[in-house]
Amino acid sequence: MARLNIKVELGDGRALGPGKIRLLELIDEKGSIRGAAIAMDMSYRRAWLLLHDVEDMMGAPVLAAETGGRKGGGTSLTTAGRAVVGHYRSIEAIAARSIDTELKALARLAKRPSAGAANSKPKRPRTRKHQV
Repeated sequence: MARLNIKVELGDGRALGPGKIRLLELIDEKGSIRGAAIAMDMSYRRAWLLLHDVEDMMGAPVLAAETGGRKGGGTSLTTAGRAVVGHYRSIEAIAARSIDTELKALARLAKRPSAGAANSKPKRPRTRKHQV
């Protein structure tokens, strides 16, 4: 199945893509950066650097740390963090709907083997032996 991956470039070489957005969603779901990092099979440091990059791009905190309490604190998304995720997912949904026909056509083409491709090996170019 073909699917669309969107990377939104926001200037200065910075971008939001599916990885950063998924990290934000998992932090909201799991309540911690560490839990989200583990779920994505990445180091805590890598997750922290990605989050710092998102906050730098947005010019506002996307995470709120909660201390103490019965569960011992945790991390959740701020209003800005939820807005970032919401806008990205909205862009993704609109784009997917608008290119649905083309994605399906590409998926059908990708499944077709080329004529004779299944039984043929790539041919090596012939080389001539030079006599000296």
